[in-house]
Amino acid sequence: MHFHTNHSDSPTRVRDALALAKQKGIGLAITDHNAVSGVAEAERRDASVLLIPGIEVSAWDGPHILLYFFSSRDLVECYETHIAPKKSRSPCLATSLTTSEIAAVAEDYPCVVVAAHPFGYLLFNKGLCKCIERRYLSPWTYSRFDGLEVICGGMTRPLNEKAAGVAERRGMCYTGGTDGHLLYDLGHVLTCAQAETTEEFLEAVLHRKNCVIGREKNLLEKGVMASAMLPQYLPYTVPSLAVHYRQNLPRIKHFLDRQQKKNGNK
Repeated sequence: MHFHTNHSDSPTRVRDALALAKQKGIGLAITDHNAVSGVAEAERRDASVLLIPGIEVSAWDGPHILLYFFSSRDLVECYETHIAPKKSRSPCLATSLTTSEIAAVAEDYPCVVVAAHPFGYLLFNKGLCKCIERRYLSPWTYSRFDGLEVICGGMTRPLNEKAAGVAERRGMCYTGGTDGHLLYDLGHVLTCAQAETTEEFLEAVLHRKNCVIGREKNLLEKGVMASAMLPQYLPYTVPSLAVHYRQNLPRIKHFLDRQQKKNGNK
C-alpha cells in the first residue's frame, strides 16, 4: 500500500513491481511522490494484479499524505487539476499545498486519506502525528484524515506502535506499507482484507475490516534504500536545498517562539 517506482524517486520499474506482485499473489498500490504516471503505466501493462490507484502528496507544512482512489480517472483528474500545478522544481519534495489544502482537495473525490509514516522521518517533520505532537499543526487536523499508516517499513517498531495507538484511540482506519523503493522491499508489509476489487478493498479499509502485517526494515536495508534513492535527487540538488530551506524557516521560528515563551515564564 506504499510503493514507489521510477516515476518518482525509486529505480524500480513498474513492470518488475507488477511481475513480483503477481508472483507473490498480492495486490499493489503505487504511490509515487506527487506523480501518477506510474499508476497509468501499471494499468496499461497488467490488469491481472489488483491495483489501488494512489499517490503520496508532500505537504508544504510537513506531512506526507497517501491518497487512495476508487478509480484511476479520479486520481488523474485530481492530480492534473490540483497537484501538478503546485509541484516544486524538485518534483518529489514538498508541493506548495498545505496539509489542510490537500485534505480539502481530497474531500471532492471518493478516496481514502491516510497519513504516511505518522511519526517520521528522522529530523524532518514528514509525519502528521509528529507535526501535531510538536504543535506545528492543530490536533483538529486528525479529523481531516480517514486513517494512519500503522506499519511503515521505514519506521522503527516503537514509532509504528505509537501510530497504531493513536489510530485506535481516535477510531481511525489503518494501513501498512513498506514505503518501498527497491524491488526487494515489495511485500514485506501488507494490508489484508477480504476483497476482489479496488472498491471492495478500500471499503474494507475504511470500515476497519482489515488487518496489517509485516516488519520494519533493518538499518542495513534502510542504508541500501537511501543509497538507491540518492541518484534520483542529484539532478535537483539546488532546488531541493531551496525547498528544505524555505520549508524549515517557519519551524525554526516556531521553535524560537516556544523557547522565548519558556524563558519568559521562568
